Amino acid sequence: MTGQPGAAGRPAPAPAPSPETADAVAAAVLAVPGVVRLHGGAFGEAATYFRGRTVQGVQARPGSTTVHVVLAWAAPAQETAALVRAAVTAITHGPVDVVVADIADPVDATHRRVT
Repeated sequence: MTGQPGAAGRPAPAPAPSPETADAVAAAVLAVPGVVRLHGGAFGEAATYFRGRTVQGVQARPGSTTVHVVLAWAAPAQETAALVRAAVTAITHGPVDVVVADIADPVDATHRRVT
């Protein structure tokens, strides 16, 4: 029967993301210069949920990925987001959205100005 999922001429559905893929995405994002940390959202909604654990800041879905990041004060947002997108695209399939959820305080823990 035509028109049903998996029918001839239709692309196969994207596979569900694995915990290993979500972990790899998180590591790749954190390795980008200017990214301070991943952001889990105001209520923890920016995450991928697996049995027994979550990967905060990474929303991995079949066919697309969204990452939520906190950038360093001096990091250029557009350029850093482009680097994040490129890093995630190398790991996943489909579109990648980058949400700059916050900018880190320009004063570090020792109260020195961060530039």
